[in-house]
Amino acid sequence: MQFVPKTIPEIQPEIIPVKESPPELVTFDVGGMKCAGCAKAVERQLMQYSGVISACVNLAVEVATVECQPGTVDAEALAKKLTDNGFPSQSRSGENQQEAEATTIERRRQEIRQQIKQLTIALILIILSGLGHVLGTKAPILSNIWFHWGLATLALLLPGRPIIVDGCRSLWRNAPNMNTLVALGAVTAYTASNAALLFPRMGWECFFDEPVMLLGFILLGKTLEQQARRRAASALQALIALQPAKARLVDFKLPSLDLRSEELPLDSTSAVYDPQYIEIPADRVRVGEWLQVLPGEKIPVDGEVSEGKTTVDESMLTGESMPVLKQPGDTVAAGTINKSGAIVMRATRTGQETTVAQMVALVQAAQTRKAPIQNLADTVAGYFVYGVMGISLLTFLFWYFAGTHIWPSVLLGHAAMNMGHVAMNMGNQLPIIHYQSPLLLSLKLAIAVLVIACPCALGLATPTAILVGSGIGAERGLLIRGGDVLERVHQLDTVVFDKTGTLTTGNLTLTDYLPIFQNSEWDLNSDINVGNRQDASSTIDGVSGDKEDICSTIDGFSGEKQNVSSIIDGFSGNRQDVCSTIDGVSGDKQDVCSTINGVSGSAVDSKLLQIAAAVERGACHPIAAAILLEAQQQGLPLLAAEDFCTEPGLGVSALVEGRRVFAGNAQWMKEQGVAVATELSGSCKGKTAVYVASGGVLLGVIGLKDTLRPDAKAAVERLRGMGLRVMMLTGDTASAAAATAQQLDLTAADVLAGVRPEGKARAIATLQAQGCKVAVVGDGINDAPALAQADVGIGLHCGTDVAVETAQIVLMRNALMDVVESIELGRATFNKIRQNLFWAFGYNTLGIPVAAGLLLPATGIILSPAAAGAFMAFSSVSVVTNSLFLRRGFRASIDG
Repeated sequence: MQFVPKTIPEIQPEIIPVKESPPELVTFDVGGMKCAGCAKAVERQLMQYSGVISACVNLAVEVATVECQPGTVDAEALAKKLTDNGFPSQSRSGENQQEAEATTIERRRQEIRQQIKQLTIALILIILSGLGHVLGTKAPILSNIWFHWGLATLALLLPGRPIIVDGCRSLWRNAPNMNTLVALGAVTAYTASNAALLFPRMGWECFFDEPVMLLGFILLGKTLEQQARRRAASALQALIALQPAKARLVDFKLPSLDLRSEELPLDSTSAVYDPQYIEIPADRVRVGEWLQVLPGEKIPVDGEVSEGKTTVDESMLTGESMPVLKQPGDTVAAGTINKSGAIVMRATRTGQETTVAQMVALVQAAQTRKAPIQNLADTVAGYFVYGVMGISLLTFLFWYFAGTHIWPSVLLGHAAMNMGHVAMNMGNQLPIIHYQSPLLLSLKLAIAVLVIACPCALGLATPTAILVGSGIGAERGLLIRGGDVLERVHQLDTVVFDKTGTLTTGNLTLTDYLPIFQNSEWDLNSDINVGNRQDASSTIDGVSGDKEDICSTIDGFSGEKQNVSSIIDGFSGNRQDVCSTIDGVSGDKQDVCSTINGVSGSAVDSKLLQIAAAVERGACHPIAAAILLEAQQQGLPLLAAEDFCTEPGLGVSALVEGRRVFAGNAQWMKEQGVAVATELSGSCKGKTAVYVASGGVLLGVIGLKDTLRPDAKAAVERLRGMGLRVMMLTGDTASAAAATAQQLDLTAADVLAGVRPEGKARAIATLQAQGCKVAVVGDGINDAPALAQADVGIGLHCGTDVAVETAQIVLMRNALMDVVESIELGRATFNKIRQNLFWAFGYNTLGIPVAAGLLLPATGIILSPAAAGAFMAFSSVSVVTNSLFLRRGFRASIDG
């Protein structure tokens, strides 16, 4: 009877919890987008598809990124939907990225070639039209009105046909774009001129040159814009091109493998010369396979050098121009260039897991993520074309029904100057134009409003700046994940550094030791042969109970004296006061530490070091590496250990020879019920102390010291010079943190020491609660929570994968000066975004009223449709060009 009620609670926990799968990301190459309105229309169409969570479209690189529920979206069907709606699209599978990118590049080249052909025809028509105005009666044929009608007709049928067709289709699909505005303006001008030609009694002016010049300027601007966008994307294309297509697979076990085969032609199939080499596609290489790389070839995948020695050019990945020496055991990255010697390498990461593939993915993701400041532009762009058409209609109605009656002088054209004609005639003012018809004047102003408005400038303002900025970063080994990161970088006022492995090299060295001879299950006595002189002085004070002074002075080592003092126990746990008589300073008390670093022939207590090394073998931390290295250098065999357990920020434990041993900081000892004397805690002041205990008894303490990175102080000073507050956050002891802070001139208020991993995130949250905009720089698993909590997380690529994945900025060179450079790049890029948006909004805000006739009553100046078209075309070019100036300006600021 009790079986059923017992079964239900046991089964329920297995059924109820459902682990939610992460959203799936699908990327599309999208063509046919002409302006920000098109990009907004694509986003709307994507969002209407069932299962789509969010969509982000980048006009500059013509890429759409869709976040959707796993297994709910058919990428091919979604691409077909976009294609059917006028935006030719194809999904990126991610498996053959180089081929997909090559296809995209070729498509864009064909588009540019087609635009150049159309532009050439348009420029010829413009020249013929201009000659007719310049020569006048000297060339009767060129000045004939029917000749100009023919030029306008050819302009609409040849170079203007794609624009007009696309504009009409977009209007029909209820997604009007820039081409819609241009088509409306050009066709309206052509139609009005035809009416004036066929019905001369109306007294209208024929302006067939307007559609010719309008289409010519538009095509010129689009061609220049495409070329500029292509230059902006060149860094990413170069990064993708780094990925090698071929790899030379070898059998490393064959005794006949000859690394001197570099004389083989690099472009040949090596199998012709030696059957042991097999050339395969690089994306088919599997982890663990051996590959041969000859001088001048690219490393095909990430791996480790197994045989041979060479230098490798890693400049494209890290920005560092000097080749790096590689020998057996060293790692090499895909895409880097083997410079000097033939090597055999073992593949460790392939396909999309390689460093260069991850860099490409990061840069591509950065270029599709928008800055929040772009949201206003996107909102405006969604309704921009409709708004412009409405303003154009209002302009026509105002001037036809009211404006010409309020200011009748505008119909006479007193002192009126047609800016488009002036420009075409090289600055020579044409005779005054006398407008006889309010209808014609209203129509011209309405057309000017249509063609001067520029949604492209709004759509390109942010993505082109991000495109250039991310490209510069990729070239310099700075990977910034997107426009939203750039905006947060601009707002930063505080930079918090992790200490170990970030501000310091992370290569700890064993400097001090102190075996504590208390009652324990281990006999730690061992012979210590001191071949050279060393100081081992210690003091333990403040002890209740019996005290005993034991002083020792050793002399006679090459004429010099040194002090060797030790703590000897035997009083059942009573602590001893051990004073050392130091040569020349009798009676002074010294730190409880023994210097062993840098003294040849010195030895530490082998048993203590063996125990510590056995425990630390189960940890992945610079402290563990240092202790294991010291044990290895002394030739000490590792004790048998099992059941390893790591407590981040505290220490490690393991069963060593059947006994549970703990190694870690003072807090870890306290939690294990092991007492650590205050004097002992301060004995290794300025260093990292590792306490070793077993069975509630302290076995000893080991002191380690880290060194600052060479560029740490300079980086801190540069950041301060930029107006940023610099802080240090560490789980190390306060004394060790203070020693590092002193070298960096950091005040006590800028140092947060003894902070556990989960506490690091809380510490950052506390700073944020105080109104600080915080960047965190770190490299380890312990730093991941803080990196995620920070406004901007900056991770060193040499760090753990968790830290790199969590960070918003990844530094490939692992140099702290790159922190400075990444913040400077972020600030410079964001400033370009603001400049571009200011120009785009300012241009439309000022240009549309002027085109609508704002200056006409007071000055008699109007913009002809051709002049308005020229301004519109070059507004987009100016935005893209301003973004390209970022490259030159940022280089100058770095060099300066």
